[in-house]
Amino acid sequence: MHVKQISLICSSIFALTLSFGASAEAVDKYWGQMQNDYFPNKQLQESDSVQLTAPRRAESGAQVPFSFKINHPMTNGNYIKAVSVIADANPVPLVAVYHFTPESGSAEINTRIRLEVDSFVHVVAETSDGQYLMNKIAIRATGGCGGSIGDDEAAAKQAAGKMRLSVSPDANDQNIAMARLLIKHPMYTGLQRDLVSQGFRPAFFINKIIAKFNDKIVMDADTFIGMSEDPNIQFPLKTNEPGKLTVVIKDNEGGTFTSSTDVSVN
Repeated sequence: MHVKQISLICSSIFALTLSFGASAEAVDKYWGQMQNDYFPNKQLQESDSVQLTAPRRAESGAQVPFSFKINHPMTNGNYIKAVSVIADANPVPLVAVYHFTPESGSAEINTRIRLEVDSFVHVVAETSDGQYLMNKIAIRATGGCGGSIGDDEAAAKQAAGKMRLSVSPDANDQNIAMARLLIKHPMYTGLQRDLVSQGFRPAFFINKIIAKFNDKIVMDADTFIGMSEDPNIQFPLKTNEPGKLTVVIKDNEGGTFTSSTDVSVN
């Protein structure tokens, strides 16, 4: 899957949003074409091993709690290679692609996403041997990608990139820890109107997150405008020995930011 597959013209974005209807319940009418676009010539197998958690109705379309966990081995010869999160009815459906390694210990993410209207969210997990496992969940939400914003754009950009990073043991596995990453970033979608100028704020969003523990990648994500403002992401890592977890984030305007924390072993 390539980034160019999610390129859309703004006029097409609004046509899609209006045709869906903000008050409609989630309908599964977009996935057939999206599957062909994002996974051409691939056989996707619906699987309960792709576990999804989200509210049936979100309080805010701009901050929708969402998590996935793939029940699958994470060994050197058999592991989850990538997980794609796709919000079918969003103006830009591809929310994120998370890349994992055996050093991740588990293929799971807990975060927050945006939904413009009621939508199915499909999650597709690619295994290291070329299988594709899929599941979906319906969520009711509105207004997460568009709307109006009145914050100071210059100040928001100045503060962007500040991070808080912490690590705590996984209660279910003593060899795995869970990292929590909080990122200060407005994640402008390009579809939001400035309350003062009434023009559209240019898209400004994080497009890459790389996490390494002792210089080995444990999570590498390509992210898009479907991620919420001030992203909050929890992800796993193997902790067989103490060391340092380092996270590098990049945004679409060329900004690069780094944060590190020491990790101990109980």
